[in-house]
Amino acid sequence: MMSVTPIPALSDNYIWLLRQDTSPNVCVVDPGEAAPVIELLEREGLTLTTILITHHHHDHTGGIEELQKRYSPHVIGPKDSTIEGLDEVVGHGDEIRVMGRMFEVIATPGHTLDHVSYFAAGIPALLFCGDTLFCAGCGRLFEGEPAQMHASLQTLASLPEDTLVFGGHEYTKANLTFARAADPDNKAIPNALEECEKARAMDRPTLPSTIGRELAINPYLRVDTDSVRRAAGEQGPNGDDLATFTTLREWKNRF
Repeated sequence: MMSVTPIPALSDNYIWLLRQDTSPNVCVVDPGEAAPVIELLEREGLTLTTILITHHHHDHTGGIEELQKRYSPHVIGPKDSTIEGLDEVVGHGDEIRVMGRMFEVIATPGHTLDHVSYFAAGIPALLFCGDTLFCAGCGRLFEGEPAQMHASLQTLASLPEDTLVFGGHEYTKANLTFARAADPDNKAIPNALEECEKARAMDRPTLPSTIGRELAINPYLRVDTDSVRRAAGEQGPNGDDLATFTTLREWKNRF
């Protein structure tokens, strides 16, 4: 059985550590800094053998060099000239075996053009989606177009509803606060916000989410609902799903 452990990093990042059963060999996803990874590995006597990268932003890649020097892991990530130290470049449709599980690489452009996500079917199904899909939110559009991000989210939304969703940041409270405004008729959102606030008060992560949960509370996955469509219409165009998504994402930027 694969276990996934969050390693808090920087101000609000999560580095995810994957471990299969009791093996000392582990993988980390998006090490934005090396120090917290090294501290955990040394404390628990673990060996870093693999690094997965979702996109080129420094808060997801900043620890690669130091971790490579110390442990010589195999580094896997998308094609981008700014990601230094990759041993294996992957793209949409590729499959890689990590910690005994087969992962499918899914192109998820929008936040950045090089962004990929990693999905492992099975029990439990796992999705490492970087800065594409957050609990109750999605990433900013730094490089991609709204149509790209909307399509990426629709792809992820089509995964099995019990898929565990491991995003790259602890943004849940802010996202749910926005979701309450963007989807005002959705009674699930106040309950989710209350749960989030309790978890954060105890310094517990609000992740992972699940695809099913996101379909219920994430306004970016609910752009076809009357509640979201009406709220978006008060802020900008809402003529179809893409227009509604575009308006929501721009609204969140200034919320």
